[in-house]
Amino acid sequence: MRRVAAVAVLGGALSLGACGGSAGAAAGPNAPVEEAKGGGSGGGPGSGSGGGGLGTRAVFPADNPWNQDISTQPVDPNSAALIDSCGGAPRRVHADFGTVWNGAPNGIPCVLVVDRLAWKLYELFDAHPLGGGTSWHAGSGAVFDLTSNALRPAGWTSADAAGLPIFPGLVRYDEAVTRGAITHALRFTCPTTRRAYVSPARHWASSQTSASYPPMGMRVRLKASVDISAYPAEVRVILTALETYGMVLADTGSGFFISGAPDPRRSDDNLATMGRLTGADFEVVRMGTIVTS
Repeated sequence: MRRVAAVAVLGGALSLGACGGSAGAAAGPNAPVEEAKGGGSGGGPGSGSGGGGLGTRAVFPADNPWNQDISTQPVDPNSAALIDSCGGAPRRVHADFGTVWNGAPNGIPCVLVVDRLAWKLYELFDAHPLGGGTSWHAGSGAVFDLTSNALRPAGWTSADAAGLPIFPGLVRYDEAVTRGAITHALRFTCPTTRRAYVSPARHWASSQTSASYPPMGMRVRLKASVDISAYPAEVRVILTALETYGMVLADTGSGFFISGAPDPRRSDDNLATMGRLTGADFEVVRMGTIVTS
């Protein structure tokens, strides 16, 4: 499924971001917040071009698994079977983000809040207001210290099925286009997963026990043999990241759907060229200990 994690509101310090629109409340011009914004119009924090820009500040330490170069790591011996279970060699890659789809921002539109002073990330899943909107309910959520490599406790979910943070795995406009470099792994989904997980994931979301199904946290990379030279510049940035950092299985969903933050400045036509890639262009990086109980 597509995970849509709503923003958290902590006292008056953070602003409330509406999905794909302007902020519902704000703490003023010096509020310590940077949102992964949707598109939409209107002024104030949480509106406009969006994309979740953080400038040059890194999310998590340099040695965090999300920031790890896996381009030279060996291929998992079960790679072919695992790729097959995610849709197989013919399955086309899909950029599950862009500008607008079905009248709403295309991507994960109101994903999170980053407290820039404490450098913490707040994510909620299935959040909605109760009563008159003064209080909120969420199905799950998590807080991540962006200065630390600490993982969620074993067996714990988060706003994502795998117990991972969502924000670090998104394709963001400020990286793919403005900076022209993505220096972290991306997030993707497969239709059927295994009742298992591998670090840095901490949670499974399946009853399937066959080793042919991928565990949450499985990392897949674009094969070095794939020629990316003919792709549009912003797509080459994404594909370079997939070669270097790969993508992490974070939830159950359509096969080889790659997550990103929506932004009205994107070119949907450019992003559609990612569909030239198929499962045959990818391989699973050798996994560590797979947790099944």
